[in-house]
Amino acid sequence: MKQSLKLKKTWATFAVLLFLASSAGPSDVNAKIDKLFVRWDRDDSPGCALAVVKDGQIVYKKGYGMANLELDVPIGPDSVFYIGSVSKQFVAFCIALLAEQGKLSLDDDIRKHLPEMPDYGLPITVRHLVHHTGGIRDYLELEDIAGIPFGTYHEQAALNLIFRQKELNFSPGEENSYSNSGYFLLGVIVKRVSGKSLREFAYENIFKPLNMKNSRFHDDYTELIDKRATGYYDRGKAGYRNFISTFDCVGSGGLFTSVEDLFLWDQNFYHHRVGRKDMIDLMHKQGVLNDGTKLDYAFGLVVGKYKGLRIVEHGGSLGGYRADLLRFPDQRFSVIILSNLSSFDPSRLARQVADIYLTDEFKEDQTMPTRKPGEKPETIDVPKEILLEYEGRFYSEEILAGFEIALREGRLYVRRGEEMGLSLRAVSKDKFRARSWTIQFIRDAQKQISGFRLSSGRVRNLLFER
Repeated sequence: MKQSLKLKKTWATFAVLLFLASSAGPSDVNAKIDKLFVRWDRDDSPGCALAVVKDGQIVYKKGYGMANLELDVPIGPDSVFYIGSVSKQFVAFCIALLAEQGKLSLDDDIRKHLPEMPDYGLPITVRHLVHHTGGIRDYLELEDIAGIPFGTYHEQAALNLIFRQKELNFSPGEENSYSNSGYFLLGVIVKRVSGKSLREFAYENIFKPLNMKNSRFHDDYTELIDKRATGYYDRGKAGYRNFISTFDCVGSGGLFTSVEDLFLWDQNFYHHRVGRKDMIDLMHKQGVLNDGTKLDYAFGLVVGKYKGLRIVEHGGSLGGYRADLLRFPDQRFSVIILSNLSSFDPSRLARQVADIYLTDEFKEDQTMPTRKPGEKPETIDVPKEILLEYEGRFYSEEILAGFEIALREGRLYVRRGEEMGLSLRAVSKDKFRARSWTIQFIRDAQKQISGFRLSSGRVRNLLFER
């Protein structure tokens, strides 16, 4: 009897030790995770919501910092954030659903659904838009060049801006250049083909069946959003300021959601509750250029590798919001980070979380690239009498905006409206730079300045005439 009691005590002690050993592991891991986010885990800072997913379960979720600084509302796993371009995979999924239903073809000329688009001589297909290979100028950058205050252009005005473009950045399929215009147009195509707004179609076909209760494409900025985290700009020592958005164009972005809802979406890539397996496979099909070059961009998803493991990812940003959804499909592991702070880097932090959980599974070392400041181009000196030739007023019919170029104190400045103006730096004959802009002046047969072409990242050769 005593031996039996002693044996029971031994097993009980062993069970306690086993429990403590098993519970110490996750606790230790969670402490490491919390350490990554400690600088935002305060009641006077915006921050983020985190969900770590492994084998179909959320193994850790937490909010760090405040959803609203003015009302003292903390961030929780159910807080709702704007996720910027992470929205694109949902738009691509809607397009794939419509293709599966036979209501459109990925190889349709987009003018079949958007007859207002100019005829550029070569067809731009739905597939081109999905993979950012259509060459259409980015409408958000066009608005910035035109000096249009952010959020004042709504759907029809944004469409008209795109429809006025007389040229493409490049011939369809020749290059890959990220274009918000392409996904904005895909959202419009969803509406025209289905007869329902992108918001309605996504709700009925994705969010409702997946029980994503806190997700919606926000196409009316005046509407209230339950549990919304306010976005903030980081001003360093000066503190924070509100990001108050009136932007309600959807397609290029526009989705509000939570990490808990994105977990449900993440799992659909394994259990296919919405869409058959072949459609999920299509979502991962990478684009191909005309010359056969394979891209890393699939259907609103970027396919690549990290430390030797396959990853599927997309990030997003707008104003005071930052987001990243990082998936390791072979490990059935994902990291979801949504932030309400402009200076936040969710992609870097998502990888650091993965470093903690997957350290024994990585196949190779990989140092996170450091961001180097862009090198300033060499400038040349231009005599004042030559600089005078560039003065004048110039107008673009494509963005319905004009610039004035004037010489002040020996330097050329470009000005929109009542702005103070940007200083132009000469880098070669008739070529100047200001901010991210490159301005190439054009001369007529008499060698007189007749206009210029402006390029800026996702916009190339935008014509301004004198």
